[in-house]
Amino acid sequence: MPTVTTSDDTTVTRRLARFLATAATSEPPAGAQHHATLHLLDTLASIVACRDLRAAEVATAYTRRHGTGDVPILGSDERASLLDAAFASAIIAHGAEINDFCPSAFVQPGPSVVSTALCLGRQRRRSGEETIRAVAAGYEVACRLPRAIGNEALRRHGVANHSLGSLFGTATTAAALLRLDEDQAVDLIAFCAQQASGSWQWLLDVEHLEKSFVFGGMAVHNGLHAALLVEAGFTGVPDALDVDGGWLAGGILDGADRSLSHLVDDLGSAHTIDLVGYKRFPVGGPVQPIVQGVLELVEAGLDGEVDAVHIEMPGAADTFANARMPALNARYLVALILLEGRLDFVAAQSLERLRTDTAVHALMDRIRIEHDPSQETDPRSESARIRIDLVGGGERSIFVDHVRGYPSHPMNDDEVIDKARTLLATQFSADRVGHIVDTVLSIATLPTVDPIIDAIAPA
Repeated sequence: MPTVTTSDDTTVTRRLARFLATAATSEPPAGAQHHATLHLLDTLASIVACRDLRAAEVATAYTRRHGTGDVPILGSDERASLLDAAFASAIIAHGAEINDFCPSAFVQPGPSVVSTALCLGRQRRRSGEETIRAVAAGYEVACRLPRAIGNEALRRHGVANHSLGSLFGTATTAAALLRLDEDQAVDLIAFCAQQASGSWQWLLDVEHLEKSFVFGGMAVHNGLHAALLVEAGFTGVPDALDVDGGWLAGGILDGADRSLSHLVDDLGSAHTIDLVGYKRFPVGGPVQPIVQGVLELVEAGLDGEVDAVHIEMPGAADTFANARMPALNARYLVALILLEGRLDFVAAQSLERLRTDTAVHALMDRIRIEHDPSQETDPRSESARIRIDLVGGGERSIFVDHVRGYPSHPMNDDEVIDKARTLLATQFSADRVGHIVDTVLSIATLPTVDPIIDAIAPA
């Protein structure tokens, strides 16, 4: 039988639990709350832009089967139970490839963390300041956990960073807003370990529904639920991250790149939320530089008919050359840009066009995408080398070494706000957009989060 040790101040579990228990009442590290506020705005803009997509329809229909509740589904006029409202809101937030992402941890924290914060904050009548601190804490843990376990170990064993990071990030946010104490937070970590799941098979998804579940909804389903169990009195294994026989001891997640100290070193005194980037274009992160490069070439003028397109990129080139999901399929997106001279949000998500548009398919057949080892970097970056061959012998080429919005080349505050305004304008008037932006940016001064939730509800 494994030996169960007693929790003490030196274990990773206990150090993480202490952070969870004090996150909502402690002053965040310098800059963390400001970053969290901008990511809150970005995520809410994503919810508004995605609220008419299929993921939103399915998630909302799911909640209706369980009866009504008193917590709003964000961006809608529907209400549901706390768990269902936060779950559906997270699904909607990742209904398209437009929300934020942390490339160093392969996590997209916004959908689950923000949805949990606002829905739970609404139900428990928490202040804006307490809520935004809980958001900052959730991002912190979400971005640390996969790197602490080991990105390569997770990939090798087929476990999706995207679900694990967001699960623990969501639980962190919930713990802060439920005001769990340190011992309860220890129990919460044990229940998160039990519910840690998620497969890289999301790459095979077609309709962006399983992906929305893995990246957003499942983290709420497991993380918020775990926090509510602990609040109700459930207890778990002490020192789940450290104990002999526990989740990380001798299991399938062993790997040379594990460093659990990364999870807790400087936790609470330094922040990693600046490692979370913004998607400038409505496509997957690795495809962003390809889209940017082709758009720049088209805007500069091709002066001829396209004969062929050659693209070299780091990472899983074959995956993004042949993805079944439109917003991840680089050949589809390039074809759209070449045909229309721009990339439309709706077209980028259109499964119908990917399947049936003959003009798009004719161009896709002339686009080749290959892996370029020379573009691999550590820390991870996104880049692309693009050459367009023209009929008659001419060519146009470009190398995109970064995309604006990537953590190494971050958007400034005005650019983040402008992106949010653009997405919000798909549903609201200019005056309403201004009101939403102003309300979100003032969250730390609000007595409750009600004004934010009300601001993005349908007119």
